[in-house]
This record gives sequence, structure tokens and C-alpha cells, in this order.
Amino acid sequence: MDDPPLRPAVARVRQILADVGLATEVREFAETTRTSAEAAQQIGCAVGQIAKSLIFRAKASNRPVLVIASGSNRVDEKAIEALLGERIAKADADFVRDKTGYAIGGVAPVGHASKPVTFIDEDLMTLETIWAAAGTPFAVFRLAPSDLPWLTGGRVARIALAKPKAETP
Repeated sequence: MDDPPLRPAVARVRQILADVGLATEVREFAETTRTSAEAAQQIGCAVGQIAKSLIFRAKASNRPVLVIASGSNRVDEKAIEALLGERIAKADADFVRDKTGYAIGGVAPVGHASKPVTFIDEDLMTLETIWAAAGTPFAVFRLAPSDLPWLTGGRVARIALAKPKAETP
């Protein structure tokens, strides 16, 4: 029996990855991979291995800002603003779709309608394998963290909020 055809956004991401020579596995699921926890459960990996793509809007320039963060981290928006040199705001669904061509929950790190300024969570660089959205909230692809900077043109930086230290008795 033949596999069902890929959704158009997933086929686009797969083609972009092939065009740049990244041989990778793109997987589609019946259940959503919209959140890092959902994606990790579907894939069978740790939440930290999910490279979540978050889109912000630069307030003054209206540029899209892509932040690729470990699924287990919260993004320090002040750190992003310092790196960007501009204040940012959360992007609404229309801005995300217009600037990326993807719906929230399925934003791939590649193939955006408008090239974003991109920042990559340095915590992802400590992992062997990560998974990123592949164009829909039901698809992901596997890659090595070292592929993200050249693939996206992004800058690796400390962008995660500091985790609270465990209290000692």
C-alpha cells in the first residue's frame, strides 16, 4: 500500500532540505506535534530535543524574528531584544502565516516567505540529535544541531531564561 501524499507545506520543507543536501527523515503523524511535549511524545525523544520555532515581531522594523529554542527552555525575550537591538512583541497567527508561510505549531526553521532574523538556543548545541517542525503541526524532521546555523543563517546565543536552582536542605 502506498503512503499518503505529503501535505504541501511538508513537501516544500522536504524539498528545501534535499536542495541543500541535508539527508534527513521527515515524519508525519496522525496526532499533533504542535507543542514540544506533544512532539517529544510522538517521536519518543526528550522534550529538550525539540527545536521549537517561535516567531516574534520586531516592534520598530516589523521584521520577523525566528527563535529556535530547546523544547525544555523558556525564551528570555530581553536577551533576544539585546541581541537584535530592538524591542520585540509576540506575533499573532496572521503575522506568522504571512511572514513564514506556516501555521503556528508547524513553523519550520527553513523556507520562510520573508527571511527572518534568526537566533538559536545554545543549549541545542549540546545534543546529538534534535527534531524541528516540518511545515505543519503534524510533521517533524531530524537533524544535528550543528546543521541549524548554516541551514538558517542563525546566530547561536544564550537565549533561555535561567532555570531556578534547586534548593538544598
